[in-house]
Amino acid sequence: MQEKPVAPAVKIGLELGPVFLFFLGYVTTRGQSYTIGGTEYTAFILLTAAFIPLMALATFVLWRLSGRLSKMQLVTLVMVVVFGGLTVWLNDDRFFKMKPTAIYGIFALLLGIGLLRGQSWLEMVMEGALPLTHTGWILLTKRLALMFLAMACANELVWRNFSTDMWVNFRTFGLPVALFAFFLAQAKLFERYKTSADE
Repeated sequence: MQEKPVAPAVKIGLELGPVFLFFLGYVTTRGQSYTIGGTEYTAFILLTAAFIPLMALATFVLWRLSGRLSKMQLVTLVMVVVFGGLTVWLNDDRFFKMKPTAIYGIFALLLGIGLLRGQSWLEMVMEGALPLTHTGWILLTKRLALMFLAMACANELVWRNFSTDMWVNFRTFGLPVALFAFFLAQAKLFERYKTSADE
């Protein structure tokens, strides 16, 4: 399927929409429990069960609209299915809370492996979306690998030491805002290492 342009608002809505719907569902049902088939489930578990197909549907729609999916999007979907599935199957919310740690940890590891090989796998994944020199890509990759590692550690710190309410707010708002702020902070790097029009 040929790649097609997708409106930024639509792309962001499909990528972040399921997360915000999970947040809204949690806010309206937190503290509640439901018995299904003789087993008691918290609202968090049931919302996780709903989040998995919702995330899969949003990813499928994005693929149909754009004609492609990035490797990061595919890894994220796989982690949602694996950790979300374990959460529902074992009736244990800890697995879903570990998911961001696994995702960001894997991203940090993969970028680190590429750097050890003298390559920027971030550049390969983004396929020239940013007009940077090779030096610029290497530097951005180093910084982003460290950022992903920090986000993985932060997620572990929050879910293990704070309430579920705190973790849901952190996951919904804290992590995306931190990543957005990270890229804003790279403005000088983008300016310094941008390629010329001829290149």
